[in-house]
Amino acid sequence: MASIARLPDIVANKISAGEVVQRPASAVKELIENSIDSGASRITVIIKDAGRQLIQIIDNGCGMESDDVLLSVERFATSKITGVDDLDALRTLGFRGEALASISSVSHFELKTRKAGNPLGILLKSDGGVVETPQPAQCETGTSISVRNLFFNVPARRKFLKSNATEFKHIHETVKAFVLSYPEIEWRMMNDDEELFHFRTPDARERLSHFYGEGFGESLIEVTEENDYMTIGGYLGKPGMMVRQKYDQYFFINRRLIQNRMLVQAVQQAYGELLEERQSPFALLFLGLDPSLVDVNVHPAKLEVRFEDEKSIRSMVYPVVKRAVQTADFSPEALASTPSASENSREGGLPDASSRKLSYSSFSGKASTTGDLYKNYREGAFSAPAAAPSLFDSSPETSLFGGSRPAPMVQESLLTPSADEPGIADEQNPIAPDKEPKIWQLHNKYIICQIKTGLMIIDQHVAHERVLYERAIEVMNEAAPNSQQLLFPQKIDLKPWQYEVYEEVSGELYRLGFNIRPFGGMSVMIEGVPPDVRDGAEATILQDMIAEYQENAAKLKLEKRDNLAKSYSCRNAIMTGQKLGVDEMRMLIDRLFATRMPYVCPHGRPVIIRLSLGELDRMFGRT
Repeated sequence: MASIARLPDIVANKISAGEVVQRPASAVKELIENSIDSGASRITVIIKDAGRQLIQIIDNGCGMESDDVLLSVERFATSKITGVDDLDALRTLGFRGEALASISSVSHFELKTRKAGNPLGILLKSDGGVVETPQPAQCETGTSISVRNLFFNVPARRKFLKSNATEFKHIHETVKAFVLSYPEIEWRMMNDDEELFHFRTPDARERLSHFYGEGFGESLIEVTEENDYMTIGGYLGKPGMMVRQKYDQYFFINRRLIQNRMLVQAVQQAYGELLEERQSPFALLFLGLDPSLVDVNVHPAKLEVRFEDEKSIRSMVYPVVKRAVQTADFSPEALASTPSASENSREGGLPDASSRKLSYSSFSGKASTTGDLYKNYREGAFSAPAAAPSLFDSSPETSLFGGSRPAPMVQESLLTPSADEPGIADEQNPIAPDKEPKIWQLHNKYIICQIKTGLMIIDQHVAHERVLYERAIEVMNEAAPNSQQLLFPQKIDLKPWQYEVYEEVSGELYRLGFNIRPFGGMSVMIEGVPPDVRDGAEATILQDMIAEYQENAAKLKLEKRDNLAKSYSCRNAIMTGQKLGVDEMRMLIDRLFATRMPYVCPHGRPVIIRLSLGELDRMFGRT
């Protein structure tokens, strides 16, 4: 007698349900996908007891004929595909033909459906996979599916469900993803007889602001890119929106929600030093490409996909995100008060202050560009309009990296101010009223300047650090070092660990502009340095760079060139306590805004903070 037996359909369906319906949120996802595929323009989601008691999805889609109703709860019965070749041209979210069969086998299942023009609809019931004969019924056009007592006949699966709060969180995240990806659909959600939302208009930013807090949607950076291979669209968040988990990153391929490590890493790397450890930016990105170039038939849950050419996808996504990040105004705006804990803890609310990179809001008002902020500064800091250098001018006098020779750094004027150059105006040396700059130095540490919409505060050390860092990277990448020869070369005796680090980075030091040669034993001779190294500090800066490099190597996973550039900029930047003249502050600000990322230093600290007139008015009770 044969020991192998074919499993009954009801058993096979229960086994299949273990893959397709892992928790209540899985059932919600499958049912919503069917509603979207039916062409629905209105979808209602009703949840009770976190999906244990009831999951109901109501849509106004095309509905089903009586012949299709029975087939809909059979395994591998679908209207989405007819042959294997259709998998290469999928335009629907569903295609496997397993969802309803799996869900109905582990619940008390009820389906009502009616096609437009039919006088009556059809009612189908299934009790743990035992299907009753369909009956005529009164119902609206479309389909309504009720799933009650999920996993009632699979106690092992029901036992392993998490708490109601956890299961509902997964349901809410699932519905939220669909609400954001299909703004043309009217969405309504009820939880335990309470309406959570009802979106009637196709305004994606309105929906984002509902889920994440007032003003959130308006502050996001919009991304749009299109070529012959792929389209990219969506929204990216500012640094203050960053959180320590990836729930708020959504990636869609042809409007299908997916999970893909490559896309997560591409976005993460595009933000670069804007991110602190374990932080992730908000991302809502839609990728459109030929269905034949992506395989969605990887896992029953249909969340994982495989790309035919993953490298090409990454090489397109990364620069688009990088460009959007580099051109956006990421300067945070200080607020008079922060949201209360109760406001932050509500479902779908903003992450609490401890989970943000910055303790102040960075998303009040619409998103703007770096050019907008720089223009705001130029128009607000001077009574009479000053000729602003173009951020992209190629002349050496106005561009940080322009010309065949790198532009001299602000460091030179900061350390050797001219005796006959006026500094900050005083009673004996006033500045003409029509050219009076609205710019000051606070405690020889911060630069405060009037801008058109309020105040801009700049940390002078990290601002100069950003300028030096980008200059160092540019010089090393171009392999065109600009070294100033010392009139009197300096001999340095290094410790064994210092000499070991020096040997490791000697090639990059030369590319940066350090002309150093071994001088026997553990000694080296410095014969030339980059033009922005302070006179008389050559030996100290080299030793400090070596120490910083080793510390970074021990704590951070940095590429050698990036580590050296960060060590160089940190140790060579102007320091807190150093007094600057007006022209020096102006030069530093101009060159800061000529960098690719003026808002954070190479280590991730903020460089600029804005304080708007509106916030000042609120602080003084003028509103």
